[in-house]
Parts: sequence; C-alpha cells; structure tokens
Amino acid sequence: MNPVNGILLKLCSVLMFITMAALIKATSGHVPPGEAVFFRSLLAMPVIFGWLWLRGDLRTGLKVASPMGHFWRGLVGTCAMGMMFAGLGLLPLPEVTAIGYAAPLLTVVFAAMFLGEKVHLYRMTAVGLGLIGVLIVIEPRLTLFAGETVRTAQALGAAFVLLGAVFAALAQIHIRNLVQTEQTSAIVFFFSLTSTTLSLLTLPFGWVVPELPEAGLLIIAGLVGGLGQIFLTSAYRFAGASVVAPFDYASMLFALLIGYFIFDEVPTTQMLVGASLVILAGVLIIWREHALGLKRAKARSGMTPQG
Repeated sequence: MNPVNGILLKLCSVLMFITMAALIKATSGHVPPGEAVFFRSLLAMPVIFGWLWLRGDLRTGLKVASPMGHFWRGLVGTCAMGMMFAGLGLLPLPEVTAIGYAAPLLTVVFAAMFLGEKVHLYRMTAVGLGLIGVLIVIEPRLTLFAGETVRTAQALGAAFVLLGAVFAALAQIHIRNLVQTEQTSAIVFFFSLTSTTLSLLTLPFGWVVPELPEAGLLIIAGLVGGLGQIFLTSAYRFAGASVVAPFDYASMLFALLIGYFIFDEVPTTQMLVGASLVILAGVLIIWREHALGLKRAKARSGMTPQG
C-alpha cells in the first residue's frame, strides 16, 4: 500500500471526471443528454479495453458470473449519467457538483433499506446534515409555483441532478452486490458496454449530427471519462477507501475554477454554504467508517486463533 500514490490517483480521477462534465456541458446547448451518454460511454471503452489488456485482466474483464446484475447496475448507472448530463445543460457546474454530493449520503440510506446494513445515530445525523445542505443548494431553484419569478428550466435542472444522485446511489448498491461475485475489471467494462447500448434507446428523441468542434469535445469527454475510471480503480490498489474517499470533494474546487474561468459562473453564498454542509457530512461519515474499521481490526487482532 502506498497512500500518497493512492491520493494522487484519486485526485487525477476527480479532475478527469470534472473535465468530462465541463466538456459535456460545453456541448449541451446542441447535443441531447442521451447522445452525450453514448459518446462518453463508447469512447471510454477502447481506453478501458487497453487498460485491461496491459494489466493482463482482459479475460477476467470479459467474464461475468451475474449478467443480470451487470444489466441492472448498467441501467441505473446510465440513468444517473443521463440525468446528470441533462442537469449540466441547465445549471452551473459547481451547483451540479454540490447536488451530486447527495449520492453518497443516499447510499447510506439505501444500504440500510436494501442491504440490511446497520446505520446508527451518528451516521444518520450526518446524512440528515448533508441533506439539509442539499436543500440549501437547491432552494433558490424551487420556484416552480412562484408566479412570475418562475425559473422552470433551472428548477427542472435541479430535479434532474437530484434524481441523478438517487440513481447513482442505487448504482452503488448494485456494485456492492456485484463485488461479491465479480471482478472490478468486469464491472468497469460491462458498465461502459451496457450504457453505450442503452443510450441508443434515446435515438428517437432527437439526436443531432454534432458540429466538428462539438464532436471533438464529445470524443475527448469519452476518453477522459475512461481515464478517470482507470485512475479511480487504480487509486484503491494503493490506499484504503477511507484514505482516498475524502478527496472526492476536491471536485468542488475544480468545479468552481472551471465554472468561473470557462463558463463565467459565479457561485452564490447560499450555494457555497449548502455545499460546505454536504461536504462536512460526507467527511464525517468517512471519518466514522475509518474509526469503526480501526476498531474492528483491533478487535480481530485480539482474538485467539480459535476466534
């Protein structure tokens, strides 16, 4: 284990995914979300395929024990991606990033609901704090029935991103089930394959022929997304989840910088306050999991050989 390498790889993955989101946002005025999902997924596949080949995991990455498990993970993951891409066309990049932080909080709730995991008061309090932060972020967009001040497109964007976070949390639940029988390389590869295929179902809803600059951005987005997935997977080979997970929140810094300098987006104080609460909640949950992990490891080390 090399924590420094793990952290650096995690930061690289975060930067790749935010860059991908910015590229998708730049094309969102003309390219529908379903088409963007297709390009992002299709172009990521050669990168992931080459990575598996270099690692010698190609045979493992193409072998599955639970085809339907991969399908359901791919379905909810594709929905999450599509909803997030739709939201990127309607909201500022930092705001989409902040609302997206609801996904790991909802994963805690869904794990208790669907996997029977015990969630104690500490974690539920942290989840509640985080969800309050999400409400603070989206409150200015909840003007659907506010008469002349309605910003329907932005309200719809907030709904898309929040729904995307729900689907992303459900995807994590499916992944937790898949890792019991499947290799990580298989999960990564077949998600890209499934999302590429499912995105074609949106063809009747108005795909366009991208202009040359847009096509270039979409191609780069797919390649960058594939690299991000590789960096993310590799990070956990060098350091534990509790070490690298907090660096997910570096995405807010990257989103603020890209939003300001590329899209001329200035965050509001309310958005920053809400995002800070969500980040705090996430860090508290990660810290608690790390502390419990150390406690369990200490308990195991004190056992006799007979247990």
